[in-house]
Amino acid sequence: MASKGSSMSFSRKSYRLTSDAEKSRVTGIVQEKLLNDYLHRIFSSPEHAPAAATSRKPLNFQNLPEHLDQLLHVDNEDEESQGQVEGRLGPSTVVLDHTGGFEGLLLVDDDLLGVIGHSNFGTIRSTTCVYKGKWVYEVLISSQGLMQIGWCTINCRFNQEEGVGDTHNSYAYDGNRVRKWNVTTTNYGKAWAAGDIVSCLIDLDDGTLSFCLNGVSLGTAFENLSRGLGMAYFPAISLSFKESVAFNFGSRPLRYPVAGYRPLQDPPRADLVRAQKLLGCFRAVLSVELDPVEGRLVEKDSSEWQLQGQPTVLLTLAHIFHRFAPLLGRGRRPPPHQCPPLVQRKVYLVEAVLMSFLRGVVEAGTPAQAQSMVRQILDLLWLFMEDYEVQDCLKQLMMSLLRLYRFSPIVPDLSLQIHYLRLTIAILRHEKSRKFLLSNVLFDVLRSVVFFYIKSPLRVEEAGLQELIPTTWWPHRSSREGKDSKDVKDETAEEHRRRRAYERGCQRLKKRIEVVEELQVQILKLLLNNKDDNGGEASRYIFLTKFRKFLQENASGRGNMPMLCPPEYMVCFLHRLISALRYYWDEYKASNPRASFSEEAYVPPQVFYNGKVDYFDLQRLGGLLSHLRKTLKDDLASKANILIDPLELQAATMDDLDEDEEPAPAAAQRPMQALAMGGVLPLPRPSWLSSPTLGRANRFLSTAAVSLMTPRRPLTTSEKVKVRTLSAEQRTREDIEGSHWNEGLLLGRPPEEPEQPLTENSLLEVLDGAVMMYNLSVHQQLGKMVGVSDDVNEYAVALRDTEDKLRRCPKRRKDILAELTKSQKVFSEKLDHLSRRLAWVHATVYSQEKMLDIYWLLRVCLRTVEHGDRTGSLFAFMPEFYLSVAINSYSALKNYFGPVHSMEELPGYEETLTRLAAILAKHFADTRIVGTDIRDSLMQALASYVCYPHSLRAVERIPEEQRIAMVRSLLAPYEQRPWAQTNWILVRLWRGCGFGYRYTRLPHLLKTKPEDANLPSLQKPCPSTLLQQHMADLLREGPDVAPSFLNSVLNQLNWAFSEFIGMIQEIQQAAERLERNFVDSRQLKVCATCFDLSVSLLRVLEMTITLVPEIFLDWARPTSEMLLRRLAQLLNQVLNRVTAERNLFDRVVTLRLPGLESVDHYPILVAVTGILVRLLVHGPASGTERATSVLLADPCFQLRSICYLLGQPEPPAPGTVPPAPDRKRFSLQSYTDYISVEELAQVEQMLAHLTSASAQAAAASLVSGSHCTHVHTTQTHVSTNVHTTHVWHVSLSGYLTPAHPALCSPPARRISAPSAMLTPFLPCSSPVATSPAKPASTSI
Repeated sequence: MASKGSSMSFSRKSYRLTSDAEKSRVTGIVQEKLLNDYLHRIFSSPEHAPAAATSRKPLNFQNLPEHLDQLLHVDNEDEESQGQVEGRLGPSTVVLDHTGGFEGLLLVDDDLLGVIGHSNFGTIRSTTCVYKGKWVYEVLISSQGLMQIGWCTINCRFNQEEGVGDTHNSYAYDGNRVRKWNVTTTNYGKAWAAGDIVSCLIDLDDGTLSFCLNGVSLGTAFENLSRGLGMAYFPAISLSFKESVAFNFGSRPLRYPVAGYRPLQDPPRADLVRAQKLLGCFRAVLSVELDPVEGRLVEKDSSEWQLQGQPTVLLTLAHIFHRFAPLLGRGRRPPPHQCPPLVQRKVYLVEAVLMSFLRGVVEAGTPAQAQSMVRQILDLLWLFMEDYEVQDCLKQLMMSLLRLYRFSPIVPDLSLQIHYLRLTIAILRHEKSRKFLLSNVLFDVLRSVVFFYIKSPLRVEEAGLQELIPTTWWPHRSSREGKDSKDVKDETAEEHRRRRAYERGCQRLKKRIEVVEELQVQILKLLLNNKDDNGGEASRYIFLTKFRKFLQENASGRGNMPMLCPPEYMVCFLHRLISALRYYWDEYKASNPRASFSEEAYVPPQVFYNGKVDYFDLQRLGGLLSHLRKTLKDDLASKANILIDPLELQAATMDDLDEDEEPAPAAAQRPMQALAMGGVLPLPRPSWLSSPTLGRANRFLSTAAVSLMTPRRPLTTSEKVKVRTLSAEQRTREDIEGSHWNEGLLLGRPPEEPEQPLTENSLLEVLDGAVMMYNLSVHQQLGKMVGVSDDVNEYAVALRDTEDKLRRCPKRRKDILAELTKSQKVFSEKLDHLSRRLAWVHATVYSQEKMLDIYWLLRVCLRTVEHGDRTGSLFAFMPEFYLSVAINSYSALKNYFGPVHSMEELPGYEETLTRLAAILAKHFADTRIVGTDIRDSLMQALASYVCYPHSLRAVERIPEEQRIAMVRSLLAPYEQRPWAQTNWILVRLWRGCGFGYRYTRLPHLLKTKPEDANLPSLQKPCPSTLLQQHMADLLREGPDVAPSFLNSVLNQLNWAFSEFIGMIQEIQQAAERLERNFVDSRQLKVCATCFDLSVSLLRVLEMTITLVPEIFLDWARPTSEMLLRRLAQLLNQVLNRVTAERNLFDRVVTLRLPGLESVDHYPILVAVTGILVRLLVHGPASGTERATSVLLADPCFQLRSICYLLGQPEPPAPGTVPPAPDRKRFSLQSYTDYISVEELAQVEQMLAHLTSASAQAAAASLVSGSHCTHVHTTQTHVSTNVHTTHVWHVSLSGYLTPAHPALCSPPARRISAPSAMLTPFLPCSSPVATSPAKPASTSI
């Protein structure tokens, strides 16, 4: 065995210790006197002064073992590490009692020292108790929730409601509520936070109990403890669901030892003394150098020591490590009953001795010197210790490092974190150690992602942020589309000074954090090294296997908290991974000019269908992978030269149907080997393929045989070559990077893809994993961290309000002034705290560099989707998360990184917006995408995209054919797609052009609490005349486009408004009952949604009539008259329901129920008015005449409803002046801020026109007496059956609609779907009958 990682390599066998007398004659051993002086210098006892050279016993390698035995001898009292100690009862190795003595469900770690609450309030105690003396143990707070930590006796009984401190003889400290508990509770101590260490001290000599937080005493908590016969106290804890802690009873060195108090578990004193003595000998070796020429010893700085292969030095080190190895590493196979004590002893020694020594090395020298020294020490460990001893030692060392890094307090210069990261880097620079840790420890035993996390300090004062940022400032809330916030030039001189001082403090903080981030990136660069393949697999390929497993656990283990990586860790890990990935990507480009820069990175489409990368059970755009393999096998053969063996395809199909283990005969018939170019590869079916834990899609991918033919010509039977699809664990470097006959990850390149490589294939897989990481939890965490900024805004508003009240408060009201001053102080202190926390969040999460990382990831996804789209049907193989990340990363850049950083400042911003717009416009209606969730996400993203001016202009910049295709998809009949979201997009294109449709918030909501101004629905109107023109052209294009679209709009409007009226009727009935009733909030939400849909559908009709009025008014078209009549019926129904005096709508609006805030007269009446004005005022004379005749001919038309718009109860008499509007009544004239003078004049013109036309129609009806008599008789006859009969006619779309809405009562049950074939219109409202009876029969 040879040691890797240094410039020299030493054979271990040459320096094994034996009793051979000839050992002293080995070539290279120095002369006896110098050797004697050297050995006495190295192995001198630190307790005694060195003896004179003449009196000490000569030392050589023959008698050195005897001398070492004397040196390492420990007194008997120091040997005491087992057995009972006075004042303590129970096992000497103290752990949590997982066999009994606790209540509720708890999850206990394998080491029996960590616990996670898994029930309401579970309780557990230790295995050892104390009855005399002074004792202490420590608890590491992993989460800061509800917990009670302390002591209890064996007689205490707990349950799910009562825990430690809730019974007699149990005492607890609760840092969550800052109280102490012993049956009763009082204030005590201060709040704890995740990462804090609580020391629990009990003094049974004085009968007192106290606690410390991070080494600072909180004072005596309890006195006069019960003592005496039968009174012994156990460490105990009660904790609520998902709270977690880790105990240290003494198995590791206490972080904050207290003088006079003894840990419950004794340290291994004898071994500790021996290890420290041996370490002293090793230090002496480092600081002494032999000079054989001069025959003397030379003192030198230990940081300059080099391992040069001198036999005397090596034999000396061999003697040291021969004694040192058993102390640090576990035995090969210890007895099972000795495992916990033995493991805890090794943990203690590694942390107390080896960790302290290595930390001293890192802190004493420069980074280069520290790395050189640590590398040589690791060389010695691998040289002189057995492999299993070194491996166990490294495992414990990394566990200690991780724990210390994670829970070390945040100090101003982050020095603790920097030292631990530098030590980690020094260890990982050693090649053999790095590969062992990567293969067995970093992702298997540890949460190594913790090394890439920088925790946020919850206590600003303890983190030193007050010194770094002495002056605080908080930004004003701004719109995240553009910069609509308070302009910098409007700042006062004081505000400007504070802002500049705050920014300088933030820069100081950022520079310190960047030092830590750079060290974290260095760790990942070491793990991604692919040049260290001497005598084994390179680190990068080991990392890829572990990284893929890590992604699988987090993708498929959602909800299983112990398996998931916390999202805050994932955010930091992603940024460091992107930095390391781009470093290696551009490094490869520098040596391979044909490759691409990282700025042009994307994932080639063949990665998604060639089976080389495992996507677990993640959904593809086209559905399940097994389904795509079967339905697109011909496309795979023709475009990618990949064939699916029919036998394997059939077998995989059977696996889909039956997840159980297949029968032996079937397995025997399955081909047992696969052929690859160059020879035969035996490939028995692995047992893991039948694991029930694998998804069906993954099962198919793993068992299907894939065939590849490199030349692009018609395939023949003889050219079919089978290759195997491997799991991540089975792959080799060749399977990833490829070879002269194998393209590796790029197997099956489609003709649309370039032949030159982008970069190394392994980096493509890392890039794919980074995109998946963002989708798993990074985006949600970015949104969560915005809460700090929101808190700052809320407190800033509260502070401004308080200061305004102080200025307006009369000086004589001293009581009010005192309260306001107190509130002002509280808000100011909270803002100071939050603004410093915000600086930390901006530096670690929302900095300019982090924004560029997310922007780079967005562009990667855009290029990946674009390249995948070019493959045609094979685009369906792409995982859904690529589109999700493209949508979400853009949303994060726009919404989460402001106002400090603006997306507009990013390079290529306009081009990126346009490319994303093109993807959304094309794929929101892409038939290759079948997943409901991703289709909804695309639709919602497009709907949000058209709400903002910058992104809407990007939609207008995409090629014309794509814009027209998008609008064509939006105009598809609503029955066949998510019509509500489609309609919302169309409304956004119109908003700002319609009648009174220029508002951001509804007028009646202005006095309520403002919502988030960044919501898409609250953006300023930004209509698109270009897309409106495309819509008009398409509606004129063919004879069927406009009728099918408008009939679907009218049907949906009929359904939505019917649902709304039915729901408000139920709400009104519930409100009128005498007993107390609560309306379901979900019902209110659905009701408000139906109202909003009705308004938006009316606006779409207004836009259609404005753009293409001939669809309704040109009766040369076969469908125009029918569409106009349907429209008139609906408009009259809406007007009559909303404008009737003291009607149902009025009463529900007056209630102002929470959830129905948007329901009001204004939005729906203005929408209807806009349609009527377009028909009756703006249209040509012939069209106006037709529209007027149809409107007046409708039996439900009431001129009173039109007068209601202007606040007039009845139509004015001819020739009279209209009365002034009543302020208590609704009137469009009251909304002068929203409706222009010209629009009001148009309404008055419309009213005058309808009044005149109505009068003329009445006069004409008097002339036709006989006809009128007939009509009157008919209507009278029918009206007698108003509660029993529906009269229907067939509409153009095939729907049955009532010919006379006045004859119809409300439907007994509301229609559950818009596609119902029987859709009765609602009756005209009447002040007489507001709740008609259920119809007895229906005749058509």
